[in-house]
Formats: sequence, C-alpha cells, structure tokens
Amino acid sequence: MQYRRLGNGPLEVSELSFGTWLTVAGGIARDVAIRCIHAALDHGMTLFDTANQYGAGEAERVLGEALRAHPRDRYLIATKLYFPVGDEPDHGLSAAQIEKQLNRSLQRLGVECIDLYQCHRYDKETPLEETLTALDRAVRAGKVRAIGFSEWTAEQIDAAAMIAGADGLIPFASSQPQYSMLWRKPERSVFATCARHGIGNLAFSPLAHGVLTGKYAPGQAPPPGSRATSEQMNMFMETAGRHYRSDYLLEAVAQLKPIAADLGLTMTQMALAWVLRRPEVASAIIGASRPEQIADNVRAIGVTLPAEALDRIDRAIGSIAVRE
Repeated sequence: MQYRRLGNGPLEVSELSFGTWLTVAGGIARDVAIRCIHAALDHGMTLFDTANQYGAGEAERVLGEALRAHPRDRYLIATKLYFPVGDEPDHGLSAAQIEKQLNRSLQRLGVECIDLYQCHRYDKETPLEETLTALDRAVRAGKVRAIGFSEWTAEQIDAAAMIAGADGLIPFASSQPQYSMLWRKPERSVFATCARHGIGNLAFSPLAHGVLTGKYAPGQAPPPGSRATSEQMNMFMETAGRHYRSDYLLEAVAQLKPIAADLGLTMTQMALAWVLRRPEVASAIIGASRPEQIADNVRAIGVTLPAEALDRIDRAIGSIAVRE
C-alpha cells in the first residue's frame, strides 16, 4: 500500500480506502462484511468510509465492531451526514442536525473522535455560514479531526473556502466526488477548484458500479450475486441518464479488456490505476463482497499507465464518458 496526504488537512490516507455502502448496506452477511474490513486492514488500507444513513446506522455499527479490536492509530474513520437516517424525517446540515447526528455516529462507531466528518450533499436550505461554524465547533471540541463534503459544485466549494477564510473557520480538507473512466465530471472544474483550496479528493465508484470490472456482457443477464441482481444496489446503475448496463455502453467497456491484458492487469486494476493517476485524487474508495477481492484491488497500487494505454482507453470509451 502507498499513502497520500489528504489535501492540506491533518490526514494521510491509503491510496485505496474501504467503503461500507456495498459491504454493509448491500445486504451482505455481517460476518462476511467484518471479514472484508479485516482484509482491507491486512492489506494496508487505513481509511474506512461510511455514512450515518447506510443501513439506517447499521454500517457504522458494523464498522465500529470490526475495528474495535485494532489499535486506534491503525485506521481512520470517515462518515457523513445529510440524508434522513431510517424513518426519521430530519436531514440537512443545520447546526442542530450536525450536533445530533455527530453524537449518534460517535456512539454507533464506539469512538471518541471521527477522523473525517463529511457533508454528504450540499444543503440549500441552511446558510453555509451556519454549517461551517457548526463543523468548526466539532473540530475544536475534539470530536472531529478534519471535515469534508461529497458532490459539491465548484461554486459551492469556492463559497465555503471564502467564508472559512474570512471568519477564521476550519477549512475543508476533502471532497468526495464520483469519478471513473465513465464518469469524468470532476475533471471539468471540481478538481481544479479543490487544488486551488488545498482540498484532496476521495473518488467514489471508481469501478462505475462494478461495470469496469468487465463482469457484465452486452446482451447477457448479469452474473448471479452481482450488484445488478440486487434490488438494494442496482437502482444506482442508472443515474443522470446513464444506464450502466445498456448494450452500447457494455460494448465499449468490452474494448478495454485487450488493453488490460496487454498491460498484464485485470480490468479492475486498470480502472483503479486510471483513477489514481490524477494527483488531485488522494484515494479511491472501493467496496467488496468477498475478502479475496481486496487482494486483487490492491495490486493496482503503484501501477503507472503508459500514455499509449491512456490513449487506447480514451479511444475505446471516451465518447461515452460523462463529462458535463
């Protein structure tokens, strides 16, 4: 494993980090989820990403249980708030909501401090100053080490940086955008904006909901046990007009197989190396339904894709990648 600084904040993170949405909220048995988390630790991953809404809090509980027997300085916990948790209607980033949800996350995780506390989305109903002040208070109280956000626009990032600078508040250290060969929106402005403000990026869905593993074939039913067969997970395989199991997309993805083979890589390893080639990306967040998948993913660390391979990738799927 290799490690990178997460923006200008206090955290150094593993280049691959472990996300609990697929493992825990995806309906995988608790004991298997815990074995996956332990496998991630064994392979040098230090950052474990979750959210208060995943499994209505169950993801935080399972993660806390899995990590509890290990030294606290061996891992970093990142969680998020914004969406309703379970049947509760409350959501957003108000000061009251931040205080309530932070305390509940600490309790479920069984820790005294969360390493990275993230705004899961932007809250248009709450003044940004209120959100940033509440997050600043959480850091100064010792309940949080660093703060971040997920899926904010460049304009929202700029606004937050301006307020934090003017008011002397703790600045954001991280951004968590969706980013993969097939979803390149952050390249338009988010990466540059984050770099300007000293914010690192944690890329989620680097395998495009599993499509870039090569497991799905055009015109064929998805393999048993895959994400596409799960009612809890396949809803995210069609987003913003992009159907990740459409034949035209899968036919383009199939053209990546000989490129990976020529490099001596699996499709998964090549896709992860492609994401990690960007200096703005501190870590790519992966999930796993089996512990052995971790070992395959980790082999992407340290891989440099030659310019010729990058050109071939763009020729294969560049026209279908979402950029705007």
